[in-house]
Amino acid sequence: MSRREALAALGASGVAGLAGCITGSTPTPTEEQMDTPTETETDGETSDGTDTPTDTETSTTESGVSGTVKVGVLQPLSGAVKYYGAHSYQGFLSGLAYKAGGSPSTKIETGTTTVSVGDVDYELYVRDSKFSADQAQSLATSLVSNEGVDVLFGVASSTAAERVINTVVQSTDVPFLAGPAASAAVTSSSDLCHERVFRASENTAMDALSGGKYVARNTDVSKVYLFGADYSFGQAVVNNYRKVLERNGVEIVGEKFVPSGYEEWDPLLQNAEDAGAEGIVTGFTVSTLPQIFTAFLSGDYSYRAFGGYATQITNQIMGKIATDTLGTPLTAEKLESAGLGPFTTRYHWNQYDNEINNQFVSDHVEAYGTVPDLFSSGTFTAASALHQAVQESGSTDGGDIAAAMRGMSVTDTPKGENGYAFQEYNNQARSAMTVANPVPTSDEWADAWGAAAMPGAPIKRIGMDETTLPADSDDMGCSL
Repeated sequence: MSRREALAALGASGVAGLAGCITGSTPTPTEEQMDTPTETETDGETSDGTDTPTDTETSTTESGVSGTVKVGVLQPLSGAVKYYGAHSYQGFLSGLAYKAGGSPSTKIETGTTTVSVGDVDYELYVRDSKFSADQAQSLATSLVSNEGVDVLFGVASSTAAERVINTVVQSTDVPFLAGPAASAAVTSSSDLCHERVFRASENTAMDALSGGKYVARNTDVSKVYLFGADYSFGQAVVNNYRKVLERNGVEIVGEKFVPSGYEEWDPLLQNAEDAGAEGIVTGFTVSTLPQIFTAFLSGDYSYRAFGGYATQITNQIMGKIATDTLGTPLTAEKLESAGLGPFTTRYHWNQYDNEINNQFVSDHVEAYGTVPDLFSSGTFTAASALHQAVQESGSTDGGDIAAAMRGMSVTDTPKGENGYAFQEYNNQARSAMTVANPVPTSDEWADAWGAAAMPGAPIKRIGMDETTLPADSDDMGCSL
């Protein structure tokens, strides 16, 4: 069955019924829809799937295969989480630009853009997935059946990623470069596992494996209380941290799940104190983080707060809370004494010092006015791996590209040469993670970061071989 035939059958069985959801207004996502924090202004605009005029970016030449690769790009470019989509897409464009030796396109909007890397033209069909599983499914279906894309890339919502895999990918075998959707299940669940689903972006299990091991092995914390949002993301954070901490000898003295936006934190934080906690881990997004950290910084607790460093938007909010609570000037000593950190980072611009990352940061600031953010390295690497697969396979066919990516060590990444490697058993890329303390933002990065606090110099790097779920793990249901 051809892609068009498969998608036509799929549409007849259910996609057509989603038209009301797709063309109607989309409500602001709640924390239950989010994997991580939140929103800012971008150049993106809402699209009904139609193209806007084509813009062509042509860069330096490269010997090897020639032809065209059609890429269907799905990212939220409007609504409350458009910052996710904008900076994820900027990372992807930056990855292609680095391979081409040029500057990334500044066209962050729906429509069609062609980026040339040597003799290969990447036709990017950009669609606004609006952080909606229904929208992502409908647009992915259209991109495959009507535009004939060779590869799909994107989605920030894990629910949307799962929907695209279960419907479009499994029906058509079109390769899917998932990201930045962060649920570990995308590449660990037997129901979602697929030989043509790849993810370079880091996931929640990597957060826990890195952060949990650091707490257990490099601090004197022996008792931890876990807090999480009462839905799949918060539950995944808590469950992953519990397993990692317990396996490394740390006692879990309690855990509590609360609704999105929960505000009554004083009694809950006191419960952690009464339970003898020496550290807490919080599995929340921007809907709840300000409330818990305001209460934490305003209280008198003996434990520290651990977890993952989030995006610029959350850091702006948390930096303001810290400044208001701890006073000015904000200092590293005040942040340390307040019990904040250290935190694990999937990627931040100042955690990796190598030629590739330095060029990436410079070009990104020049093009977009901001440093690369949490999701940027993973989506940069997805684009880099895509072009590497085209070159290594000598083909622009989606099946050949997927075969070349299987088990690939990606040469050019922000974490250094060969800094990401796709695991053959589940197509998840493993990569190093870092641990850093929050520090006041330096004058050098004040304009390009725009938050009062930033990650400090890395105090620990967790190597790529320790950051992902191993093939023989009880939590790994994928075996390709």
